[in-house]
Amino acid sequence: MTAHAELIDKRCTPDMRETVRPHVSEIIHFAIAPCSLGHVLVALSAHGIIALFLGGDIDSLRDELAHRFPAATLEEGSAALGAITAQVIAFVESPAQELKVPLDIRGTAFQQSVWGMLRKIPAGTTASYSQIAQRIGHPTAMRAVAQACAANPLAIVVPCHRVVRSDGALSGYRWGVQRKRALLEREGVAS
Repeated sequence: MTAHAELIDKRCTPDMRETVRPHVSEIIHFAIAPCSLGHVLVALSAHGIIALFLGGDIDSLRDELAHRFPAATLEEGSAALGAITAQVIAFVESPAQELKVPLDIRGTAFQQSVWGMLRKIPAGTTASYSQIAQRIGHPTAMRAVAQACAANPLAIVVPCHRVVRSDGALSGYRWGVQRKRALLEREGVAS
C-alpha cells in the first residue's frame, strides 16, 4: 500500500480497527434469566460484564453472544454469575438505580465516546441523537451515533434507551421499541 493510500485508509476509517481488548482466547461465562422484559443474558469476562442483552428467545440470545465473541469459549453459568445476574435483574426492574458491578466495555474509539456520553444521561431524562453527536464533538455524525447505539453490547448499563429522535419520538432500539418504552416509563419519562 502506498503512503497516500494508507493515509486515505486511515482518514476514511479511523476508528474501525481500534478496540479496548481483542476478543480472542478468553473464557466468557454467561447466564440467562427471566425478567419482566422477557429474558436477560448477562456475560462476564475476566474483567467484568462484557455483554447484557435483552430478548424473548433464549436461543437467539445465545446465538447473539456467540456471534459477538466468535473466538471466545462460552460457558453457561458460574458461581460468581448468580449474584451479578440477580443485581442485573433488579437493575432491569428499576433502571434509575445504580448498578455497581465491574464492566468490560469494548468497542471502537468512536463507539466508546458515544457510550461514555450515554452513561452521562441521567435516569428520567432523554437526549437526541444530534445532541449526543454535538456533545462528543461530531455535530454531523447523528447516523454514526445511531449506529453506535445499535452496536451497544450492554443494554441498560449503557443507556441507549434514553436516546430519542430530535422531535422526542421513540425510534429504533436494538432490543425492541416496546422494551425502550417500558424502560423509560420505569424511569418516569412520559412517552
